[in-house]
Amino acid sequence: MSGNDDQILEYEIQPAAYRPYDPRSPEVAERLIAIITAQMPEAQVEHIGSTAVPNCDGKGVIDLMLLYQPGQLETAKTAVDGLGFQKWEGRDAFPDTRPVRLGSIMHDGTLFRIHVHLLACDADEVARQRLFRDRLRADPALVEGYVARKRAILADGITYGPDYATAKDEFIAGAVEL
Repeated sequence: MSGNDDQILEYEIQPAAYRPYDPRSPEVAERLIAIITAQMPEAQVEHIGSTAVPNCDGKGVIDLMLLYQPGQLETAKTAVDGLGFQKWEGRDAFPDTRPVRLGSIMHDGTLFRIHVHLLACDADEVARQRLFRDRLRADPALVEGYVARKRAILADGITYGPDYATAKDEFIAGAVEL
């Protein structure tokens, strides 16, 4: 695909809501990884979050982790910004020293929202993100518990994205410490 097919579109902030796992998510992630690494070949980009785990329902946002070499944060921001990703702004936005860029892409007739987490390859968070994803991939019971936790958060009326994420922290910490 080329041209406008790979255009990163404007991100629309929406309340957290339950969405069943979309089996197209890995394909969308691979497409995005190819787009980003074409712009920044020295970066390593990985699919993380619920959409990286088969049958893990969630918000339906494709989370990617762009790993850059120490000292290359500005290069990484310039690369993703140049693709059309937008800076997350607002009271609960990630700091620009640990940025998240937002965007959307049309795939197979569906608009997929995207979060690109920019992290130094030696950041402690990298291992934690991988460990949580990989533990979920290896343990269907853990996936079931995680989905139940997310449904309970939403049932409690927590739909503001950053609050929803914070409400999952205890579960994630427990899963990583297994």
